[in-house]
Amino acid sequence: MRYRKFGQLDWKGSALGFGCMRLPTIGDDRSAIDEPEATRMVHYAIDHGVNYVDTAYPYHGGNSEWFLGRALKGGYRDKVKLATKLPCWLVKAAEDLDKYLDEQLQKLQTDHVDFYLLHGLNAERWPQMRDLGVLAWAEKAIADGRIRHLGFSFHDELKVFKEILDAYDKWTFCQIQYNYMDVQNQAGTQGLQYAASKGLAVVVMEPILGGRLVNPPQPIQDLWNTTAQKRAPADWALQWLWNQPEVSVVLSGMSTLDQVQENVASADVSGVNTLTREELALVERVRDKYQELSPIPCTKCGYCIPCPNGVNIPRNFEIYNEGKMYDKPGSARETYKMWLPENERASVCQDCDECEEKCPQSIPISEWMPRVHAVLGEGQPYPSAN
Repeated sequence: MRYRKFGQLDWKGSALGFGCMRLPTIGDDRSAIDEPEATRMVHYAIDHGVNYVDTAYPYHGGNSEWFLGRALKGGYRDKVKLATKLPCWLVKAAEDLDKYLDEQLQKLQTDHVDFYLLHGLNAERWPQMRDLGVLAWAEKAIADGRIRHLGFSFHDELKVFKEILDAYDKWTFCQIQYNYMDVQNQAGTQGLQYAASKGLAVVVMEPILGGRLVNPPQPIQDLWNTTAQKRAPADWALQWLWNQPEVSVVLSGMSTLDQVQENVASADVSGVNTLTREELALVERVRDKYQELSPIPCTKCGYCIPCPNGVNIPRNFEIYNEGKMYDKPGSARETYKMWLPENERASVCQDCDECEEKCPQSIPISEWMPRVHAVLGEGQPYPSAN
């Protein structure tokens, strides 16, 4: 295993971290973790040098922390730094802060969390937590030993990311969604470099975009096949991240032992500035090709919103495009139904055409909306040509 500088700490984290959000389950019940297999996976990773294990309060219906507390028995807890996250959306009053942390310590069967994150900060959640006094509370929890280091995970725009970083000078680390397709999305490359410049360790989540960058459509695979250095698409994505010195740990939410073994092997040959200029250029060509596969030329500028009927036009287009460009229609339909509120879906469109007058890309939005819902909401196949 290769190890990397972790911010300003006198400790190095394994290049690969184990994310406990996509553990193997029994059947389709995400809360029913296959504990014998999941334990075998966690132990294999730790036995092969992984020293950073990440979970969170809601993972696997609240069972991930319980599982991990059992899996880290027998000396494994002493071999790793353990990270979990405060469920900020459940915190309604200051007394909830102790309640959730103490519950998590009980579930994890430990007296301290090495790396504690404020989970999923964004423009709405950050001021709520700040005004509840979460930072002063965290400093007390650090003083009494329940927390060793404080950080946050993040899903929002770059300007919000910088605002959170600049608001507190004692952050140890942060966790961002980052991969070769997200260089300008959310915190992006600028956020990664900004956090590192302030001395923070940066933990990366979604390195293969929730599996979207695995088993790519044929035009993408054809590009990968042009290089003399043969790698699996997932390995390309991981090596691209590890090539950057600002990346401290790359989390992978692994679901099978094979994935653990493959990712450990990838981490074993990882390093900063190990990719050639030609290889980096290839990754850029892959990114460009993915974008070419996107059928709707939406740039998410936001000029089309607010919609008078409440449709979240950019988000509908984004989900539709991702299903097509990554050849993952099932994943897109799941996102549409689970994560996009019904009153914001394409089906709400009333064909008023008000948005079309504002769209710099001249997209016929009212024509696209029923097509988007047909594919994402009704399960119709993507058109073979758009």
